Amino acid sequence: MSWGDVILIAGLGNPGSQYTKTRHNAGFICIDQISREFNFSPEKEKYEALIADTSFKNRKLLSAKPLTYMNNSGISIKKITNFYKISTQEVIVIHDDIDLEIGDIRIKRGGGHAGHNGLRSIDSSIGKDYLRIRIGVGRPERDKHEVSDFVLGKFTKEEQIVIDEIIYGIAKNLPLIFEDKIEEFIAKVKN
Repeated sequence: MSWGDVILIAGLGNPGSQYTKTRHNAGFICIDQISREFNFSPEKEKYEALIADTSFKNRKLLSAKPLTYMNNSGISIKKITNFYKISTQEVIVIHDDIDLEIGDIRIKRGGGHAGHNGLRSIDSSIGKDYLRIRIGVGRPERDKHEVSDFVLGKFTKEEQIVIDEIIYGIAKNLPLIFEDKIEEFIAKVKN
């Protein structure tokens, strides 16, 4: 696929200090690292999100952290894509995934939401043909009914070290995605 001139990189999470460093905010944490890596402008609150931008190899990269809370992420993303006339194919969404082991990652275009309410909201707002970077946050070992408390809980110290390494790898190797070198991207992030 050939990427366009403007690419939106959206990280999913919940606003508010009580959600900082929680599993559900893996997308926000990743956007912060990408912003440092690529020297994004300071964030501004627009379109119900914190957005920033930078130039990279003749492209404009936009970052977004929707402030609509996870379950309504699509509202903000639709406003941004409409304003900047960004097609769904030029959108990258980074989010937590409880079906992956802590620190594992997967990347794919399109597909189902697998019960992730943030993705469900985006699918209904802009369609499904965006690129997803799934960051594994693990799953509660005992009771599946604990999922909500689990994803809204903070990473343990050991988990945080693993997540920080994966997120650093995603940010460092992001340009490989724009070159459609997905396998190489995954290999480098996991090493």
